[in-house]
Amino acid sequence: METKLLMPTEAAIQEAARLLQAGQLVGFPTETVYGLGANALNEDAVRSIFAAKGRPADNPLIVHVADPAQLDHICEVTDTARLLISTFCPGPLTMLLMKKGTVPSVVTAGLPSVAVRIPSHPVARDMLAACQLPIAAPSANTSGKPSPTTAQHVLDDLRGRLPLILDGGECQVGLESTVLDLTSPIPTILRPGGITPEMLLTVLPEVKVADSILRPLMDGEKALSPGMRYKHYAPSGTLSMVKGKPENVANLILARAREAAAKGQAVRVLAFEEHLPLYEGVETVCIGSVENPASAAQRLFATLRQADDDHIPLLFSEVLPASGIGLAFMNRLCRAAGFTELDADAEAAK
Repeated sequence: METKLLMPTEAAIQEAARLLQAGQLVGFPTETVYGLGANALNEDAVRSIFAAKGRPADNPLIVHVADPAQLDHICEVTDTARLLISTFCPGPLTMLLMKKGTVPSVVTAGLPSVAVRIPSHPVARDMLAACQLPIAAPSANTSGKPSPTTAQHVLDDLRGRLPLILDGGECQVGLESTVLDLTSPIPTILRPGGITPEMLLTVLPEVKVADSILRPLMDGEKALSPGMRYKHYAPSGTLSMVKGKPENVANLILARAREAAAKGQAVRVLAFEEHLPLYEGVETVCIGSVENPASAAQRLFATLRQADDDHIPLLFSEVLPASGIGLAFMNRLCRAAGFTELDADAEAAK
């Protein structure tokens, strides 16, 4: 199959809509990451998403719509959901609501709830309006790899597996949407994203953060949200997180880098701009600023993908405090590293 990469002209948007209506796949930009979309009400079309990505069937999908009114056809929209929609949508918020019978079970991995959101990216909104369908769409990448934040990332992973990718430029947020479970007694964040707990608490009296956000799923524990698997968003090389005081973190990483160099292994450090002077003599990539964690969130996946392109076998990354958008950054980094973490302060104290 030939995969076309098109700028989002009116003609390209209409072609994308025709393909979706015909049960085909389309790659498209959102404000978070690029999505791999199919008609959410067409079971065969949805199954083709899993086949194209190599995605496990027990990993639920998010359904995207252009207009809140479309939600009434696919889920039970609660008063809390309507409040959140009026405050944060369109935007990077996904809500888990009880599904209606119109939604095939393949979309929800057999769960009674369905994840829904209203994206804000103009290309996504134009495409959704043109096709007039709810579109199931996970990230448009090979399953388990870093999510795509450019159209080229989608083409690199899925060339020949879908007919069309709409190129809407680089994604603004760079991490997938916040997933908020509204089926539990207290709204619970299952996956953090651009809508932070602090933002949700401006309109909700109480919000919980699932403890699974910064830990692997236990044996037999079902993934209630996309992105909850043990190792996800992972580069091909080995990635380790390093926590502690900046000087201790740098000393530990430099020591590990010297050990790797003695074995002929290339090393790359993911560091914040405030700490770059600590890594003289080691290949280092700036992943943003400690003072502006949103910049790190926006760059993370592209940085991991570049490491794959450059065939870097060993990566070390500094960490952020797990608050605000830093919680989303750390959720993705933990899973990309398979929860491998080094404690630089403990090493320094030995």
